[in-house]
Amino acid sequence: MDALTLLHERSSMGKLNEPAPNAEQLGAIYQAALRAPDHKELRPWRFIEFSGEGRERLGELFAEAEFQEDPHAGDGVLDSARKKPLRAPMIIAVIAKVTPDIPKVPKMEQVISAGCAAHGILLAAHALGLGAMWRSGKYAFDPVVRKGLSLEDDDEVVAFIYLGTPAGRHKPLPEHQAVDFVERWS
Repeated sequence: MDALTLLHERSSMGKLNEPAPNAEQLGAIYQAALRAPDHKELRPWRFIEFSGEGRERLGELFAEAEFQEDPHAGDGVLDSARKKPLRAPMIIAVIAKVTPDIPKVPKMEQVISAGCAAHGILLAAHALGLGAMWRSGKYAFDPVVRKGLSLEDDDEVVAFIYLGTPAGRHKPLPEHQAVDFVERWS
C-alpha cells in the first residue's frame, strides 16, 4: 500500500476479534508511532499495552471510576464498564508524557505530539491489515483511571487504541472536499 492510499483510506474499525497484533506487527506499529513530530526530542509519549488479563484489570479500573463517580451505580453500569476493554484483543493507551515548563514546547504541543504518535499507530495497523479504533471518552480524563495508570499531574491520556483483526466491514468513507476546509492567503 503506498503512503497516499494509506492516508486516504484509513478508517476506524469498531468490531475487532482475535488475534491481536503479533510481536513483529507491534514492533512495526511502535516504530510508526515513534516517528511522530517531536520538538526538542522530548519524546512526550508513553504507551501502555493491555492484552489478556490486562484488559480485565483495565475494566476493573473503569468500574472503579464509575463507582467513585456514583457509589449507587448499579451492577449493570459497573459490568458495562468492566466489559469495555474486552471489545478488542488488545488496547494501547497512548499517554502524553508532558515535561512542564519548557517555553518553546508548551504542554499543548507535547500532547499533540503524542496524538500524532497515536495516529501513527492507527496508520501502521491499517497498513498491516489490522483493525483499529481510537477511543477516549470520560475514562481518559477520570482521576481514578489517571491514578491507576500512574500518570503525573501534567500527563494526559490521549487515546485508548483498540486493536485486533477486523470483524466487520469497513463503513463507506465520507467524501470530504478540501475546498470546504482550506482558507488560502495569497
